[in-house]
Amino acid sequence: MTWNRASIVGAGLIKMGELFDQSYEQMARGAFDAAVASVDNGFDTSDIDAVFVATQRGTLWGQEGIGGNTVPSAIGLNGVACTRIENACPSGSDAFRVGAMAVASGAYDTVLVIGVEKMRDKSSEEGLLARAAGGHPVYTRGESAPVLFAPFATRHMHDFGTTKEMLASVAVKNHHNGCLDPYAHFQYEVTVEQVVEAAPVCSPLGLLDCCPQTDGAAAVILTTPEKARDHTAAPVHVAGFGVATDHPYLHEKSGYVGLTATVEASGRAYEMAGIGPADIDVAEVHDCFTITEILDIEDLGFFEKGKGGIASAEGETSLTGRIPVNPSGGLLAKGHPIGATGIAQLTECWWQLRGQADERQVKVHNGFALQHNVGGRGSGVSVVNVLTTNE
Repeated sequence: MTWNRASIVGAGLIKMGELFDQSYEQMARGAFDAAVASVDNGFDTSDIDAVFVATQRGTLWGQEGIGGNTVPSAIGLNGVACTRIENACPSGSDAFRVGAMAVASGAYDTVLVIGVEKMRDKSSEEGLLARAAGGHPVYTRGESAPVLFAPFATRHMHDFGTTKEMLASVAVKNHHNGCLDPYAHFQYEVTVEQVVEAAPVCSPLGLLDCCPQTDGAAAVILTTPEKARDHTAAPVHVAGFGVATDHPYLHEKSGYVGLTATVEASGRAYEMAGIGPADIDVAEVHDCFTITEILDIEDLGFFEKGKGGIASAEGETSLTGRIPVNPSGGLLAKGHPIGATGIAQLTECWWQLRGQADERQVKVHNGFALQHNVGGRGSGVSVVNVLTTNE
């Protein structure tokens, strides 16, 4: 029995990229307008009772305390209740989870969940690299995102025979899917050879194993299942969700071939939805690096531990594969505007379940889509949301 106590009636995003020509507020406005325009039977924005804003790095464009009041003002909802949510890379997916609980609790009938992130307005020296150097003065010395994930790739290769070509197959697939997604940051194909021979970043990861830094925004409108019928004949319900944490530093990890937080979060989401991994038709997962998607599809239960690389190389996660993964192009091609990433993934799941994904549409047999993020120091937090068209 699925949870189904909150429903999506509208979702939308702006084209991701290096958006130097748009302010934080302009990006928010674009995503909000897209979500409102997507509601089948029209939508009165005065019905929105509260806004949940996901922004992870306000400092990347100079304002740490952004979101809680600037977004409602920018999108014409001044005076409405608004809360900013930050939970590392899963900020957007966690804001969605909180928004769903707010509706289910009866506190609000209708809420807007919106993610906005400016990643490119600061130089690399002032941006993520500088922020990654924070924290414990010894444990995090020299640490950046590639440094955090490269040991997992090395260990996966050692234990399971995973190859650089298998890692590259993830980038090849997601860049292909990105070419079919008009909202993707990168819209060009890559080959296995190009990925393997790309400039090294942190061995064994090269440049094309890594997602870009991207500006972007995305938004969804959540309401009660009863009110959803007033807005559309095809609502998508929140079937379940899970969030979990793990130790923040690498030396505290129990192993290097999986991410414990993802395993725990997905287990909770599956239990809440009353389903298992085999019931999922399509998944949007956190592929900040190629190895991350391989870890994800194993940790989420789609493939046996150690078999993710083979499955990717054999096309089992392609648009026509056994379990299509990242039809939007994923973080590798669509981009990773942190606060917006999870909500953009949920928008893709919403489109897929409603049969509105155009050239990248996958076959939906069971009516379930899964969205996943993992991040924070040491990938110590993960959020999984499950959506369904089933009543």
